[in-house]
Amino acid sequence: MPETEPLTVPSMSAGPDFVLRPWEMSDLPLVREASLDPYIPLITTIPSRYSDAAAEAFVRRQWERAATGSGYPFAIVRSRDRRPVGAIGLWLRDLPEGRASLGYWLTAPARGQGVARAALRTVTGWALRDVGVHRLQLFIEPWNTASARIAEDAGFRREGLLRGWQQVGDRRRDMAVYALLNTDKPVDGRAVTAH
Repeated sequence: MPETEPLTVPSMSAGPDFVLRPWEMSDLPLVREASLDPYIPLITTIPSRYSDAAAEAFVRRQWERAATGSGYPFAIVRSRDRRPVGAIGLWLRDLPEGRASLGYWLTAPARGQGVARAALRTVTGWALRDVGVHRLQLFIEPWNTASARIAEDAGFRREGLLRGWQQVGDRRRDMAVYALLNTDKPVDGRAVTAH
């Protein structure tokens, strides 16, 4: 798939309680909530100082990612009240080499409830099965044990430490790299990709 080919971001169920869908302008309250988080603006393009204009620009950037073929950005939305609680993205910059990366974040009230785990399993299965990615990668700061646990529960394996890999805030940070191959065996008796 050429990087310039526009992508259509699908809507998908992430278990009984959450839906993954394309970003909408109605998601500005989620951008506002994420901008107040001490960490999310450091590792994403969420504006660190909220304004409606900055939030609208963020949503347009998500649309642009799909329009330019660089990735699939999803809002994570609670089914019962349609409230967005986070984001997950599949980024295709390295797809010509058979690789893609994933990133996700949740606002504080949604953490610790299995939301990220359900979203990651959903996007992982879809990416391996339907998009045809051979290798998925996650980059997680070593101190972020919750994200590491979620990655491992979804079948990702820690492969090593990338020293000074990413600028986070005002300094270079190490990142642990986790990967999942489309040839990896099932995790805990559950298939990585649903057939």
